[in-house]
Amino acid sequence: MKQLLILSGKGGTGKTTVASAFIKLSEARAFADCDVDAPNLHLILHQSSEARRANFYGMSKAAIDPELCVQCGLCQQYCHFEAIQAGSPYNVDSFACEGCGVCEAICPVKAISYQPSVAGELMLYSGDRVFSTARLKMGSGNSGMLVTEVKRYMKYTAINADLAIIDGSPGIGCPVIASLNGVDMVLIVAEPSISGISDMERIIKTAEKFQTRIAICINKFDVSQENTEKIESFCQRLRLPIVGKIPFDPAAVKAINEGKSIVEMDCASGRAVKDIFAQTVSLL
Repeated sequence: MKQLLILSGKGGTGKTTVASAFIKLSEARAFADCDVDAPNLHLILHQSSEARRANFYGMSKAAIDPELCVQCGLCQQYCHFEAIQAGSPYNVDSFACEGCGVCEAICPVKAISYQPSVAGELMLYSGDRVFSTARLKMGSGNSGMLVTEVKRYMKYTAINADLAIIDGSPGIGCPVIASLNGVDMVLIVAEPSISGISDMERIIKTAEKFQTRIAICINKFDVSQENTEKIESFCQRLRLPIVGKIPFDPAAVKAINEGKSIVEMDCASGRAVKDIFAQTVSLL
């Protein structure tokens, strides 16, 4: 199975719009949404079946046994994250607890233990095609581990698929690094703005560490011709292929508001993405 990952370096560049279009054009039998903090691919790619759901457990959290607690206050005193609240009984704020283990070690009566904590939910749609996604709980960490599980579910369920399209997370943090692991090619959706160029440069440097093939497409290129030329010059210096440019297109907003991919209607952005898809597949 070849894996094509679509990244952006920042939010709002059109990464999911391009990913959903690629899934439609390729008739992909395997795809995943690895933006576990704010998954939205399912809003465009409607599923006919119910998802198989499973809890994702992150780091363990402290729990105080009220039957054993003598309310000495040592745990609260030594907690650097202010996660322990005094009272009768003492209790732990699970959002603030970092699972460091200090309170368990300091408790004189062994009233504190560490319990598995649900950090998110994995969702797997399977049938003629496999769609793997997940949602991280508010305030939870371990997003990189959750992304790894999303990809693993997709890979081992869609064993006969030739191509997998992966919608990655914005930025360059843990979920992006987990998304990059093991993919065959990265398509970076760049935006012709000052912040867009800066974040594109960062995600290119991150992707280069994984020694994977990189291609660039420019979304809303006609919004700033000057910045588009800067992107083209930068990519030329690094010898990175630009597989196409997508114009600003109000019809794209209309398609997304209707829960459709931009290639499901005749519009300028949809036609541009079709050409970008052909160029990308030829490189892959």
